[in-house]
Amino acid sequence: MKRKSAVNRVLLAVTGIVLFGAGLLMLAGGFDLYRRWNLRPPDDWPLSTPHAVLLGEADRTRWTDEGWWWPVVIAALAVVLLLALWWLLAQLRRRHPGPIPVGGPPATEGVELRESALSDALAADVRRQPGVRDARVRMTGRADRPEAHVDLTLTPDSEPGPVLQALCEGPVERARRSTGRARLCARTRLRVAPHKPHRAQ
Repeated sequence: MKRKSAVNRVLLAVTGIVLFGAGLLMLAGGFDLYRRWNLRPPDDWPLSTPHAVLLGEADRTRWTDEGWWWPVVIAALAVVLLLALWWLLAQLRRRHPGPIPVGGPPATEGVELRESALSDALAADVRRQPGVRDARVRMTGRADRPEAHVDLTLTPDSEPGPVLQALCEGPVERARRSTGRARLCARTRLRVAPHKPHRAQ
């Protein structure tokens, strides 16, 4: 499970449980179920009878005469609204291509390749290249125009130029041919593996 998907599911589950529980407690007070069923409401729960209110008049008007009250309320609501909009836009923006059609689009004979399978295969191929210590690959973009993001860790004695040329002519080209695509864009980020300093003689 992707980290973003896991966080979304946990947040939605917790929010749903809290709202569902609060709604049940409010319905129980609204229908006077505590009295009818001889139940004891939660301690300090304000909505235990049909005529109870969440905030009394004293609580609602406690700080309304203060000069800082309304700016703080408006600023807090604005922040909540912006965070909600940001979260919604983040969900709508698809960063991963999902199933990639092979030979398409449309997919040849309906064959599709999972993006994780292509990422894993491409990373394994890159790790076998000379001068590469480690490699990680993730796919972005749309299903009809996937793009590979390659994070390369080079060995201390390797040169970036030949490694990049071998990457384009080898693993990226093989991934392009295996998926039947006319082109496959790849963005590469390079870093060099740390090494022990040499002692001068």
